[in-house]
Amino acid sequence: MSNTTKKVIKKSDWVSSFNLIGAAKITEHTFKIDEKSEKSSWIYNLLNLGIDCGEKFGTVFCEMMGGYSEEQAGLIYAHGKKEDGSDDFETQIQVAWEDRFNDEILETIGDLSFITVGLEKTDKGSTFYKKFLAPYDAIAYIKEHLEDGMVVNVKGTLKYSSYQDKVQVRKNVTSIVLSKADDVSKYAARFTQSVLLNKDSANLKDNYDKDKGVMYVDGIVLDYLKELNGVEIKGQYPYNKQFEYEFPDISNQKQCTTIMEKLFKVKKGINQVTFEGEFIEGGATVKATLDDIPEDIKDLIACGVFTEEEALAKCSSNGGREQRMILRRPMVKLTGDDKIPVVQKFEEKYQEDDLILDYLNETIEQNVENAMNAPEADTSATTDGGSSADMDWLNNL
Repeated sequence: MSNTTKKVIKKSDWVSSFNLIGAAKITEHTFKIDEKSEKSSWIYNLLNLGIDCGEKFGTVFCEMMGGYSEEQAGLIYAHGKKEDGSDDFETQIQVAWEDRFNDEILETIGDLSFITVGLEKTDKGSTFYKKFLAPYDAIAYIKEHLEDGMVVNVKGTLKYSSYQDKVQVRKNVTSIVLSKADDVSKYAARFTQSVLLNKDSANLKDNYDKDKGVMYVDGIVLDYLKELNGVEIKGQYPYNKQFEYEFPDISNQKQCTTIMEKLFKVKKGINQVTFEGEFIEGGATVKATLDDIPEDIKDLIACGVFTEEEALAKCSSNGGREQRMILRRPMVKLTGDDKIPVVQKFEEKYQEDDLILDYLNETIEQNVENAMNAPEADTSATTDGGSSADMDWLNNL
């Protein structure tokens, strides 16, 4: 099938970003500087930075990577800016690698094309900001000025990909600056993500996890993909991504029903809702409550072997392998000259067929057929049943 007949998935009103506030954790694996690819002449710098966002969120990792080729001239792709100084995403600019510090060229580029770094203080005590067009240069600068334990505010974009049939979420840094957070209680691990929902995405009765106190939301996110299994895409691809939603009070039937109606119910087609949420990732501690403490340990508290605080600490578990994205609330945007607040929910944004890439499915179907016909093919499958809450009204839904 030719490229001209391929279906293209378009997206609008789409947001996919993150914001981390916490202490930088620098190890021997945080930076790779002037590494050379084993398969090409590519020279690159790599940042893989952990941010300790506090006990609630854990240590959340973000990244940045960029480089150049020793053998051929490279280009940096950016966008322009309008007369009023705002970003002009319609005007695409290609900057030669050797011109990435050319002030005359940089002056024509929109601000969101740059990586912002603010890790130094001026003589007057204010933060000194420096902008980079190439991640390669930004990473080298960050390595020189970032210190272990430094409290920073990191922002960037979420990038989705698939590896071994599992959707992965990478946090690509576009800004890292000193934070004004002067206490751990002000640390945060937030994201804002547009999610596509169909009629089967959220089911409170079947998809509620009593132990975690959340409803699983089977959403779809769009992100750019070059190719899949040798099939060229070079466009937006729909990734199936599971999120979690924590109800304010699961015992409040009226409140839960209203939330389901307002946010998750889909009457027809596919809705698009932009959510604000929080990460809970590796290093997070799941704090125990008195109800979680076994009776024999409660007896030891009673006789003075442990204090209540010591027992709670010992019964809390480390959730080092957790990588959760919890939806908290819909995003509200001020629109129009009157700045009217509008919930970012768009009903029937797509139809089911809009997200089906026929040319890709044809290739996948052929691959599946070939695998089924292979002597060693294993076509067995297993399914796991979901858990539900033991609330009377919930069981009767």
